[in-house]
Amino acid sequence: MTLQEKVAQLFGVWVGASDEGGEVAPYQHEMEEAVSLEALLPQGLGQLTRSFGTAPVDPALGALSLLRTQRRIAAANRFGIPAVAHEECLAGFATWGATAYPVPLSWGATFNPGLIRAMAVRIGRDMRAVGVHQGLAPVLDVVRDARWGRVEETIGEDPYLVGTVATAYVQGLESAGIVATLKHFAGYSASRGGRNLAPVGMGARERADVILPPFEMAVRESGVRSVMSAYTDTDGVPSHADEGLLHGLLRETWGFTGTVVADYFGVAFLSTLHGVAGSLGAAAGAALTAGVDVELPTVKAFGEPLLKAIADGEVSEEVVDRALRRVLAQKAQLGLLDADWNPVPEALAGADEEDPRALRGSVTLDSEENRAVAREIAEQGVVLLRNDGILPLARPARIALIGPNADTPTAVLGCYSFPVHVGSQHPQMPAGIELPTLREALAAEFPDSEVVTAQGVSVDGLSTSGIAEAAALARDADVVVLALGDRAGLFGRGTSGEGCDAESLSLPGVQQQLLDTLLDTGTPVVLTLLAGRPYALGRAVGEAAAVVQAFFPGEEGTTAVAGILSGRVNPSGRLPVSVPRLPGAQPSTYLAARLGQAGESSSIDPTPAFPFGHGLTYTTFDWTDLSVEAGQAETDGEIRAAFTVRNTGDRAGAEVVQVYLHDPVASVVQPVQRLIGYHRLPLAAGEAARVLLTVPADLASFTGRDGRRVVEPGDLELRLGASSADPRLVVNCTLTGQVREVDHTRSLHARFTTQPEQG
Repeated sequence: MTLQEKVAQLFGVWVGASDEGGEVAPYQHEMEEAVSLEALLPQGLGQLTRSFGTAPVDPALGALSLLRTQRRIAAANRFGIPAVAHEECLAGFATWGATAYPVPLSWGATFNPGLIRAMAVRIGRDMRAVGVHQGLAPVLDVVRDARWGRVEETIGEDPYLVGTVATAYVQGLESAGIVATLKHFAGYSASRGGRNLAPVGMGARERADVILPPFEMAVRESGVRSVMSAYTDTDGVPSHADEGLLHGLLRETWGFTGTVVADYFGVAFLSTLHGVAGSLGAAAGAALTAGVDVELPTVKAFGEPLLKAIADGEVSEEVVDRALRRVLAQKAQLGLLDADWNPVPEALAGADEEDPRALRGSVTLDSEENRAVAREIAEQGVVLLRNDGILPLARPARIALIGPNADTPTAVLGCYSFPVHVGSQHPQMPAGIELPTLREALAAEFPDSEVVTAQGVSVDGLSTSGIAEAAALARDADVVVLALGDRAGLFGRGTSGEGCDAESLSLPGVQQQLLDTLLDTGTPVVLTLLAGRPYALGRAVGEAAAVVQAFFPGEEGTTAVAGILSGRVNPSGRLPVSVPRLPGAQPSTYLAARLGQAGESSSIDPTPAFPFGHGLTYTTFDWTDLSVEAGQAETDGEIRAAFTVRNTGDRAGAEVVQVYLHDPVASVVQPVQRLIGYHRLPLAAGEAARVLLTVPADLASFTGRDGRRVVEPGDLELRLGASSADPRLVVNCTLTGQVREVDHTRSLHARFTTQPEQG
């Protein structure tokens, strides 16, 4: 291959599929120059960026457009190599008409990796069926500051929860033949002040013990084939130019063999934003040297600037060859280099390509099976934070449904769902999927109740003119369902989403004023939040009759919320992020050390209103009969215990057994506790199970003073609880022997075995 042909495999072009089935057209963005496919394709092309996710297009015609373009790409270059087609799939395949699943924060709330794996299989199959090869998900960023706008895209504030759920998602996507992409590697969520793309000031130990473990788990256990580097710089080193991170840790230590792709425009940012490269050619050289293989979304630094830098002797062709080998190896895995490669995807097998009109509407990306999985995730991801006994609602005659999210179809969607991310720019197009509003869902769930509605206030406006009408409606009702929360958007067009960071965790706009006014009416208020992040809820924490938290629960979300309000669904979600008591006590997560807790040394109390792992149900569970089978072990051994969990209520439900490690004395400061294991345990009314727990000593490891990960001897507590603030049983145990160094081959999981128990 010539140098030009090699380099052509290392970048993508942002395109949009034709809704008439013709070839794709380059998409022009304010951050890029015009691209000519005619000029590029004779050299080849590495990737096609978001042909389905750039504008609304019928799935069948989008697939036809993509296959015709792939034929053109392969025919235009000497080696007949097609492109990798990638799409976003953060909460479902981000294209018109595809299922909009709950956002990742709802995945975390399920504490059910198996269910998330099942969802990812369905997403992957839909993408593969229309010719897509790579998905830019999941997000493994651990929440460090809930003011950050992209909290909705994360799985939670605990690295173990994030790692297990994200790994399951990758396993599902990869099993369907889609290349999953871990992002954002690494530290993006730890930006100062919760501001998007701000510098990251964390130390090496926080990075090693909080930020990196989810990525390490996914690389070890999921079969992931791609990683996306992060926009941010950590202690002055941008991730796109961090050779120690992208090559030393990811490849040499962890053994990752796939491709590293740039976040959109991230290579150019080395010059334009970070100022560590004096030109786009220097930026390309720095990124390739660090270990970035593919520039996305479109050719910029890896085009003429890179070729010139190589010609001038500023960049070695060896780094191009290294990246090229990885890219071509992945294309070979995908079958794109096979002699009998066929661009016709499964969805168009046997179709008449010459009659695009007959194809329109023939491909379904929102099947009943998809919706069933979306519904189950939504139901398991809704968290009941507070309940004074009013829920389930007992057939109220008159329900006052009030709030800015009461009658808004898109109130259940995150910023990377297609109707919000792209569809909002095409208001003339229907959403492509059914999005029942909460008003419609309540009317269906409570057919004998009168449901009256009022908006009261907008999501983020400052007008209070509608509050009086809402209060009058509330006074005449048996119960108020108050629908507050967020509006997803991008770069300031929403209250949650990429570039929609919050100054504080007060409810947006004047929603708190509406809430307080309705609490004063005396009518019971069931606060229902459709949001992308946790908010401080003020008086509602102690005065609302109930508080129901749903993190953008997707197209089936309002039906799930209504089912929980009626009791048709027994809530089982648990908080993947803490709900703050004060709006300004940030950054704060439950992973705080002792000095990060409330104390006399500060007038700010960061204690949450509702802690990580919290969630109520309509039944009760007793935890009893703890026995410690092995309470002492060497630093390479295991602690073993057993206990019984019984459903003592009158209906089936699911308890989430959570295991937290407390290390009272260590050579470096530790969080007061951290999650090291969990197990979702469904039990019928009256049913009991004996839970056998095995905890490898490796789970007590942390990064020591010299940067090595160690297990230290000493006393430990294993707190077995229903949340981080609700320990039910405590295992006091001891590790003996010498300090032991561990590495990336250490044990990562506690083991749970359950046995039915009689009586």
